[in-house]
Amino acid sequence: MSNVAISIETVGKQYRIAASRQQSGLYRYKTLRDSFANAVSTAWRAIGSKQNTCKQASHETFWALKDVSLEIKRGEVVGIIGRNGAGKSTLLKILSRITEPTRGRIRVHGRVASLLEVGTGFHPELTGRENIYLNGALLGMKKKEIHRKFDEIVAFAGTETFLDTPVKHYSSGMYVRLAFAVAAHLEHENLLVDEVLAVGDIGFQKKCLRKMDEIATKEGRTVVFVSHNMAAVKSLTERGVVLTGGQVTFVGTAASAIQAFIASMVVPEENGRVTRHGRGVHTAILAVRLRDLTDTPTAYYIPGERFTIEIVIETDGTRGLSLELFLMDEFYARIGFASIRDFHGQVLPEQPGVYTCRLELEPLWLASGSYYVEVRTSLANICWDHCVENACRFEVPFSNPTGRELDFKQSYGHGPLAWLVTSRGATFRLNEPDRVMNA
Repeated sequence: MSNVAISIETVGKQYRIAASRQQSGLYRYKTLRDSFANAVSTAWRAIGSKQNTCKQASHETFWALKDVSLEIKRGEVVGIIGRNGAGKSTLLKILSRITEPTRGRIRVHGRVASLLEVGTGFHPELTGRENIYLNGALLGMKKKEIHRKFDEIVAFAGTETFLDTPVKHYSSGMYVRLAFAVAAHLEHENLLVDEVLAVGDIGFQKKCLRKMDEIATKEGRTVVFVSHNMAAVKSLTERGVVLTGGQVTFVGTAASAIQAFIASMVVPEENGRVTRHGRGVHTAILAVRLRDLTDTPTAYYIPGERFTIEIVIETDGTRGLSLELFLMDEFYARIGFASIRDFHGQVLPEQPGVYTCRLELEPLWLASGSYYVEVRTSLANICWDHCVENACRFEVPFSNPTGRELDFKQSYGHGPLAWLVTSRGATFRLNEPDRVMNA
């Protein structure tokens, strides 16, 4: 028996788009309603085509995927990452047989369960109970097979109270919970999951990630996972695939794929130059850059790595000039401070000229999100000299301080810094009863 679960050979997918739709930037898949409407309109246009051929809409082609080749082994968990519009969802739709490739060939060994869009395969007028059986049947499962797993599905989804309520009354989160529960618990060899878990609450997202890990590690099934949650991709998947413009640009370990993806997005604004903030009396901040481990200018920071900032500064040589940095979160709240004089007893050079100052700061465990660096020079203990707000902006794409599936985000409201307990962990001592009473 072959060890390959999914084989993708030079697959390409081309769409024919109307010029007016192209200009609006709207690309979407045809639904059954679209196909029916197009069939009627095509017949109607055919009647009058001889009289009005000059008014036919022009069309152009768009390649969503181009020569994609990939092999996924049985029991492997693969993460597919890339920008919006890179072709990730198109690839999963082809693997799910929702749409056919324009060219190339795919081979999928075993049954496939897919969770690509909220409520895929659900009928809004049917109850949750009825939709479990309907969705299972669409996934190729027999009734007795669904019946055997029914209680597990309901318990996992946590929708017992609304089981006999039409799903049209469900929230988007409830849709996802029930849809994922069906897809994850039925007996299939391959599970395809698109970025739908973002709709659920944080607790359910973690529950789903643990279930996918269980499906792969304990049950030996194949999982293809598309997500923008880099922490989930890093902790859950073994191998990562980067799609760029419909093409595979990198295949490797999950960690290396994330690094490659981040590197492909690095476009430092104006090469880090500061051009619109004037000058101080004694100094002028000319450029501010964040650099990665390879000493390349970057707009991203990976938590736990060395934090290096490079500042190009002009000084007239006045004695006692210092350099300060403020780190701010996406709400412009100051969360960090660095000073070469106050913390390290250093000052700017006392000879006039333009200097490059390189600061290597201690690693930080920042929450994922946007950050800003404010840079200032000062005449020590007297006054500020030159201030550049938002001198450097960078993104933290993911943050999982303990290597687990949780992405520690600013938006959770827990603050931007992760304070980690030492490897020893928390220790507890039972107080003696008399001491408790006398406390």
